[in-house]
Amino acid sequence: MAGIVAGVVAAVAGPAAQAAVRPAGAVARPVAVRALAGCDVLQPGASAVAQQAVRAACSQIGVWYSWGGGHGPVPGPTYGHYDGQDPASKNDGQRLGFDCSGLVRYAYYRATGRDILNGTADNQFHTGRAVARFSPGQGTGPLLPGDLLFWGRGHVHHVAVYLGAGQMVEAFQSGTHVRMTRVRLGGDYAGAVRIDGSGGGGTPGQGKYWVNTFAAATGYREPNTVDPQGVLNRGNNYVYCKVWGARVGGGAQYNHWWLRTDLDRTFPGKNGRGAYVSAYYLSRWGNDEARDVNGGPIPNC
Repeated sequence: MAGIVAGVVAAVAGPAAQAAVRPAGAVARPVAVRALAGCDVLQPGASAVAQQAVRAACSQIGVWYSWGGGHGPVPGPTYGHYDGQDPASKNDGQRLGFDCSGLVRYAYYRATGRDILNGTADNQFHTGRAVARFSPGQGTGPLLPGDLLFWGRGHVHHVAVYLGAGQMVEAFQSGTHVRMTRVRLGGDYAGAVRIDGSGGGGTPGQGKYWVNTFAAATGYREPNTVDPQGVLNRGNNYVYCKVWGARVGGGAQYNHWWLRTDLDRTFPGKNGRGAYVSAYYLSRWGNDEARDVNGGPIPNC
């Protein structure tokens, strides 16, 4: 199932769908989203963000699975491409939709207003946004709607969104459409992850300070470059506080401040929560400056 992805057309075309470039030979035809009866939050207990993510994923029922779909600059359906192995994916260049991780990325983008799950299913499994992890042996008992289900041994290759009541929504494989189906606990099921969607929408406050990073930044266990923990994506991110540490940069541009934050992607065996990234990656306030998006100072840890 490596590389499996499914595509979907949004009920109301978002910016990414409108901006998708139609490849040569693609047939331009409207695809009505068939919102499957019953695809919704199917049990209580999930956070408001998780419930919104479920409904965003369900809104894509009937959209094409498209290998590589959903990984454009802005989350949303895109044309895919041939994966080099599966003959069924040879037409994915004409299918506007999502692969499995593209659908999950879109769902949490719609729920939070931030691109917090960019990357592959393996990246999403190791995300620093996880607040709880569940082993395969735990089954669906402790799961809540919005939790992410993963498959793969060693390397995770597939992801779906849990709805509750033993059901999930997924972009499954080339030649199919985004669908609601029963959870598959056999085979290479790898367990589930609950996502921290706090801070959605980019509103400062509650101990979080919003910053803009001009490039992806490696995060470390301490304010130095000794023990990498994962990666903070480029763009709008929150941080908690700052500490003085190792100098990062070169030539005329450098910074000694380090920002404590939660990483978007965690390396295997590492911890992405409460890691440190260099303030060098902020949108240039100047050397040894650490300020939020409004120019306000970030407090010391």
